Amino acid sequence: MTTYDRAIEQARDLLRWRSPLRTELWAARLVSEGDPDLLGELAGSERPEARLAIAALATLELPDDLTTTASATPYDAEAVQETPTSDEERDDLTAAAREDEEPDDLTATVPRTPPPYGVDLAVAGREALEWLPRWAARMGEVVCEGAWYGRGDRHGEQVLAALAFRYADGREPHLLVVGIDQAHGGLAVDAVVEEPKFLDDLDLARAPADVVAGRVLDAFEVTDLLMGAEVADTLPAVRPLALARARSVPDPVRHAPDETFTAFDALPDTPGADEAFGALAEFLGARPLWWSPARVSAFLTSWLPREAILSDAAIAAMPEVLRAWTRHLGDHEEIHDRIAAEAPRLPALMADESLAGLAKRIAASRTEEPGADPPAGGGYGVQ
Repeated sequence: MTTYDRAIEQARDLLRWRSPLRTELWAARLVSEGDPDLLGELAGSERPEARLAIAALATLELPDDLTTTASATPYDAEAVQETPTSDEERDDLTAAAREDEEPDDLTATVPRTPPPYGVDLAVAGREALEWLPRWAARMGEVVCEGAWYGRGDRHGEQVLAALAFRYADGREPHLLVVGIDQAHGGLAVDAVVEEPKFLDDLDLARAPADVVAGRVLDAFEVTDLLMGAEVADTLPAVRPLALARARSVPDPVRHAPDETFTAFDALPDTPGADEAFGALAEFLGARPLWWSPARVSAFLTSWLPREAILSDAAIAAMPEVLRAWTRHLGDHEEIHDRIAAEAPRLPALMADESLAGLAKRIAASRTEEPGADPPAGGGYGVQ
C-alpha cells in the first residue's frame, strides 16, 4: 500500500470523526513520512479524502522541498461541477466517497490548475475547504489561552515550553509541550500534544505567550541548523503542528532574554559579589536554568581559570554567590555539596597562568601596559 492509498483510507475515518485536532495531527504525521510524491498525488485527486488531506496540510509548517517538488496530476476540466454551497451537499459528497473505493466513480471534482513548479498549497487548501464539511474549516483556527515555561528535570538540562490552545469555536482544548535541550545548545528535542490536564504534572511557571512561542521557534531553528541533531523519534511527527501553533501566537518574541536573571534578587551584600555574579551570568549565557553539579565543576575548575579575570574580592565572594544562585534554582543539596568541594581550589586555579586561555592572556597583557586601566570584573570569551 502506498502512502497515498494509506492516507485516503485514514482520511475516510477522519471525515466521519469530524475532529479538526485529530486531522491536523494526522496530517503532521503524513509530513514526517517525507514522501515527495504524496502532495502531488493528493492535489491531483478528486476524492474528498484527498481534499481533506490537502486542507489539513495547508494549516501546517511544511518543509520547502515537499511543496516545491510536488506537482499535481492533470484534472479533467469537462468533469468540473459547481462547488457545493451547504454542509448537507458537502456531507452527501463525502458519504458517496466512503461508499465508492475508486476515484473514477466520484462525480464531484474541483477545478485545479497545477502551478508549473509545484503545488500552491495555500490555494489548494482554500479550494479543498469549499468541498468539505464546515468543521474542516476550523483546522488551524486556534486561540492561545496560556503559556508556561520551566525546567523539565531536576537540574534543568532540559526545559519545557508549553502553549495551551483552543479552536475558535471553543472546542478541543489541547496543550503543546516542547522539550528544549540546554546541554546541547538549546535545540528542540521532543514535542507532544496532550490534553490540558497534562500540565498538572509539570512544574512550570506561567509566562507570556509571545515569549514562549518565540522560544519554541528559536529551538526548532537551532535543531534545523545542527546536522545530525539527536532528537526523539516522536518529534518529526509533531514538528509541523508545533511550528504552526507557535506561529499562530501573535507577534512571537524571538531570542528573548531569560527572566531567570532579572528575578534573582538575593545577591550577597559582600565585596566583589557583583563582579562574581557578572562572571557567572556570562558563563550561564542564554541557558540559566541549567544548573547541575557537573556544571558547577565546569565553571569553577575550567571556565573561570581559562576565561575570567577577577579581583581577589570577587574570587572570595564567588562561593557565596554560587550558593545564593543555587537557592534561587531549587536549593538542591547535591549542588551545594559540589560547591563546597570545588570552591576551596578556586584561588589557586585562578592564580595558575598555565590554565589561562588565549583571550584571557591577551586581556591580561593589555592591563600590564603603562597607563592601562585595571581590568573590569567579569569573564572574557565564551563558554
